[in-house]
Amino acid sequence: MKKIALHWQIMIGMVLGVLFGFLMTTVSWGKGFTGDWIAPFGTIFVNLLKLIAVPLILASLIKGISDLQDISKFRTIGGRTILIYILTTVVAITIGLLIVNTFKPGNGITPETIEKLTQEYAGNTKISERIAEAGKQQNNGPLQFVIDMVPQNAIKAMSDNKMMLQVIFFAIFLGISMLLIKPEQAKPLKKFFDSLNEVVLKMVDLIMLTAPFAVFALLANVVVTSDDPDILLALLRYAKDVVIGLGLMIIFYCILVAIFTKKSPIWFLKQISPAQLLAFSTSSSAATLPVTMERVEEHIGVDKEVSSFVLPVGATINMDGTSLYQAVASVFIMQVLWPEGLTFGNQITIVLTALLASIGSAAVPGAGMVMLVIVLEAVGFPTDKLPIGLALIFAVDRPLDMLRTTVNVTGDATVSMIVAKSVGKLGNPKVKNWDDNYNG
Repeated sequence: MKKIALHWQIMIGMVLGVLFGFLMTTVSWGKGFTGDWIAPFGTIFVNLLKLIAVPLILASLIKGISDLQDISKFRTIGGRTILIYILTTVVAITIGLLIVNTFKPGNGITPETIEKLTQEYAGNTKISERIAEAGKQQNNGPLQFVIDMVPQNAIKAMSDNKMMLQVIFFAIFLGISMLLIKPEQAKPLKKFFDSLNEVVLKMVDLIMLTAPFAVFALLANVVVTSDDPDILLALLRYAKDVVIGLGLMIIFYCILVAIFTKKSPIWFLKQISPAQLLAFSTSSSAATLPVTMERVEEHIGVDKEVSSFVLPVGATINMDGTSLYQAVASVFIMQVLWPEGLTFGNQITIVLTALLASIGSAAVPGAGMVMLVIVLEAVGFPTDKLPIGLALIFAVDRPLDMLRTTVNVTGDATVSMIVAKSVGKLGNPKVKNWDDNYNG
């Protein structure tokens, strides 16, 4: 009997999870049962992915750099990566602005809906936390993100997935230093990281065996904890515009893949689909990173010296889906609460602020709303209306967060393919299975 492909297994798990979640909402004990006995398996799965994220980045990045024969190649890879990420982010924000200005979803929100949303969410602790976090970031100096990249303590940086940029900095610094000493002196350390990289990739394979069951648990929990369906319907026009924009970004990526790598977009989406589905289920590009790296290297054929830099950096600074969401959400809120602020100058400010806010934004659920606060305050949105503005979109933030994270991960994979092709490092896929050496 032919084995079902992993992406189909995950898809089946997602569908069953949604159906199970809806079933549990029909019984009084369903939410408690799901939270106590189903959701923990999803949490364990995400924790396992986060567990290996830092070791994988450290090992793969050091291995990738230490394998370089010419250090100038790293400069070329780095420069092209940052440039392409900036360009795709600008495209994403522009698409978002075009869509929200064309369809004007804010014009369909009634005063009654605004009042209901305000009563339901304006005092929500999560919204207050997002506003406070945005305030902290705005008080930082213009070069704070550069300061935050350089760790005081490498071990401490490795203990927190939110410090991914610091781990990347340390790995690059160590990898370059290994290139600048005698090969025989660097060899023992290089062999250690080469071995660690293979072991961690095998851990990814083992964790992925449980992925269909994990996404079942994650999606079931999302459904039973979802907000008021009436409010969700009221915000459907806004959510639809965000989804259209995110869909156009996927099409844009497929066009880039076809033009620059000469690969089939359908083939590309099929190979990266397990990572996309996990990004959708977890709402975290950082948690999905180990799977993204495994799919890009083994199933698409991107060389490790490219993927080990492009993908970790992308998980931290490439937020195309989130930036598109910033554009749609900020204009939508202004259409409802502050229409006089919708000037051409403010929309240009949205482009620039959303681009800058995406750099260094944490690759974790909820970071998008922190960025949104920064964008709104940059255009002079009335401070007293800010909690109401966030309340307008809070009800549909989680499902949209799942979708925009999927776009973020797809963008990371696309850029890694383009950069690899440009430096001659896009080869044939070499798939490794979890049991390749089992009998040995």
